[in-house]
Amino acid sequence: MPSPVWDPGQYLRFADERTRPLRDLLARVPALPDEPAPTVLDIGCGPGNSTAVLRERWPGARITGIDNSAEMLAAARGGAGEPTAEYLLADAADYDPAGAAPDLIVSNAALQWIGFDPEHGPADGHLGLLPRWAAALGPGGVIAFQVPGNFDSPSHLLLAGLRRSPRWREALGADAARAGVHGPDDYLRVLADAGCTADVWETTYSTLLTGADPVLEWVKGTALRPVLGRLTDPADRAAFLAEYGALLREAYPAGPHGTVFPFRRIFAVAVRRG
Repeated sequence: MPSPVWDPGQYLRFADERTRPLRDLLARVPALPDEPAPTVLDIGCGPGNSTAVLRERWPGARITGIDNSAEMLAAARGGAGEPTAEYLLADAADYDPAGAAPDLIVSNAALQWIGFDPEHGPADGHLGLLPRWAAALGPGGVIAFQVPGNFDSPSHLLLAGLRRSPRWREALGADAARAGVHGPDDYLRVLADAGCTADVWETTYSTLLTGADPVLEWVKGTALRPVLGRLTDPADRAAFLAEYGALLREAYPAGPHGTVFPFRRIFAVAVRRG
């Protein structure tokens, strides 16, 4: 199935909320081997909001942002990202970081899109990347990533059910949403087997969203991208969004201060042993 077509503007509507988990992740990253000028790879950098956060933490670093979306990289180079970083168009599933000799490999909400089989659940695809990334590090080098852990939340379950409904299953089917993650214990095991001392944890953020249909606007930037890519007819797209939006309003009712949206994340920081 083709990769989703990303909309940097839609993604960045909630830039602060999407970037907060990265800030919390980086707070647990220890000193790097080549500080104050480490080599940092931002794999799945998107529009560069993550790359800008990395620059804040390591002002003297050589930072390379890597993404498979030309649209996202154009936004990163055009001002949404860190202007002094390098940006590379490449697929994270194929990219070999060994040649860059990184001190830190960061991935912010990208691994869930790699190696997912919608018929059998999360495949070993992105788990298989972690030993390769660890092998690219010297002693004391770090892998740090965070992924969404909300695939059993109403936002995702309602979307899956709607895709399989009689009206939409022919156009969309099960493979229109192909993201998935493993459990924290799986990441801990794979990273330990790869020669790392790992810290893996999870957090649920209770995010207060405001505006009309805020949860729908949120998922338009991420989980809905593969679906919207399939719905090329404007009338079909409008009908699907209206139906899904009504389900989301019922599942996430607005309150006097906005709509509470629970936002679970899984984090890992792994240091390569000497």
